[in-house]
Amino acid sequence: MQESRPRDLPPLHSIVADKYAPRQWLPHERPMLPGSASTPLHRPLRRVQYAIVGTVVALTGGLGNALITANLQYLQGPLGAYAYEMAWLPAAYVMTNLSANLVLVKFRQQFGLRHFTEIFLSLYALIALGHIFVNDLSSAIAVRAAHGFAGAALSSLGLYYMIQAFPARHRLRAVVIGLGMGQLPLPLARVFTTELLELGEWRGLYLFELGLAVVALACVIALKLPPSDRIRTFEKRDAATIVLFGGGAAGLAAVLSLGRYLWWTSTPWLGVTLACSIVLIAAALWLEHHRANPMINTRWLASGDMLRLGLTLLLIRIVLSEQSTGALGFLQALGLSNDQMHTLFLVMLFGCILGVGLSALLIRREHVAYHLIAAVAAIAVGAFMDAGSTSLTRPAQMYLSQFLLAFGSVFFLAPAMISGIGAVVAQPGNLISFVVLFGMAQNLGGLVGSAFLGTLQVVREKYHSSVLNEHLTLLDPQVAARVQAYAGAYAHTVGDPAARQALALRQLGAAATREANVLAYNDVFLVIGWIALATLAWNGALIAWRRWHPPAPPPANPAPASTPALPIPSDAASGHP
Repeated sequence: MQESRPRDLPPLHSIVADKYAPRQWLPHERPMLPGSASTPLHRPLRRVQYAIVGTVVALTGGLGNALITANLQYLQGPLGAYAYEMAWLPAAYVMTNLSANLVLVKFRQQFGLRHFTEIFLSLYALIALGHIFVNDLSSAIAVRAAHGFAGAALSSLGLYYMIQAFPARHRLRAVVIGLGMGQLPLPLARVFTTELLELGEWRGLYLFELGLAVVALACVIALKLPPSDRIRTFEKRDAATIVLFGGGAAGLAAVLSLGRYLWWTSTPWLGVTLACSIVLIAAALWLEHHRANPMINTRWLASGDMLRLGLTLLLIRIVLSEQSTGALGFLQALGLSNDQMHTLFLVMLFGCILGVGLSALLIRREHVAYHLIAAVAAIAVGAFMDAGSTSLTRPAQMYLSQFLLAFGSVFFLAPAMISGIGAVVAQPGNLISFVVLFGMAQNLGGLVGSAFLGTLQVVREKYHSSVLNEHLTLLDPQVAARVQAYAGAYAHTVGDPAARQALALRQLGAAATREANVLAYNDVFLVIGWIALATLAWNGALIAWRRWHPPAPPPANPAPASTPALPIPSDAASGHP
């Protein structure tokens, strides 16, 4: 039964003369922060509706980009692009997503999150529609950039809708489920996108993406979030920070995405862009450090707790690249297509769903550190299991390891955010700083992981190829017998003995390259496992230190009535490379 409002208070839908004037709220309705939706009591049916819309919006926020990420190699031919040019698609998403995360908190507090979402969802749908008629790489990059803006708003919007679907006593579980929903699109996209490609090639993907945007826009318009307090937050100096930080982050995303394709030391503009990006980000941080009311609180971010949290998130995102860059790259190097890995994708999706469910069921504010340790342990075990792969390894031998990695990838996310949000509750002005920290660790961490592991695989493949080729001499009886066997396979189709010999040597070289790739991927899996173990040991040591050296209790000052007691949803939860 809904609690009745006192007669002397205006109803929630009343129109006030000043839209920035604070409203009067009942205790259970009070928004967590200006710009966050209020939490009135809802009927069960309305809670179900909010849950459905939250799911649709959260999946739309990540599924559009996941459709492209999961099928980059299949889009290269229809778009007529080289492999390094296709890398611009995920890079464009991260570029705009980071900038949107920087602006979104203030925009939400001054104008409302729903207006931001409706504007960029409409723009995103229009660009996706135009790309169907203009099928070139430039329009595809424009769609990804538009989705970067829309995806940042949709992820946080889906989280707010999910919070409305749960009563106050389960609000923490709502946060876990809302964040977890944003991690399901990539494994989900790998499960069913093959059918979309069969129906309409690349147009099948973009028609589906357009349909998602339109459905999400209709849902947001049909079922609106409850109102909230709004305040004036933007200042003139914010523009300089947004331009400098956004430009620097975009340059970093471009370098990390294209470096391993164009190679780091062979393309001069990569170095120039990296240097300019560092200068731009440093200039933005310098401006913020000397502002009276900064968007990014550099002093707070430089504190020990925030640095440890950021480093932990970065390391976890790096090891999570084992799935996309490691295991899937390994199977694709063996010649397997998405059709042959369909069951593996289902196992990964099940691992993600189980991770969300268990995290929501077991989440406790005082146990978040143990959730992080469990997630990293699962990732380490999965990586070491994959380190024994051979050229005969197939998806069936990787079900358990990839299940553990998928489980760990979502089991860590909500506890990681909640572990740092307590400081934001105490100091709400640091919300944007936390969003920047969390968003960069998620988005750029994924790019750093892919760049580092991809580069390591190339370097180790060259090393193993040189070692193997040193032993491939026809003076070795085993090598001579293998070449003769390969040549015999061409006896009925190639009459020239010299041509058969050349084909046999080529086939032997291809076999050596395949084995060198297998050995290189095993090295990658081992490095991931050791990084995960180091992260596990480090977090375990931090827990032990805090247990034996607990922090001094804060002064006993009464907390203001408006201080939220629940975690604050972060707009940085949209982190997908």
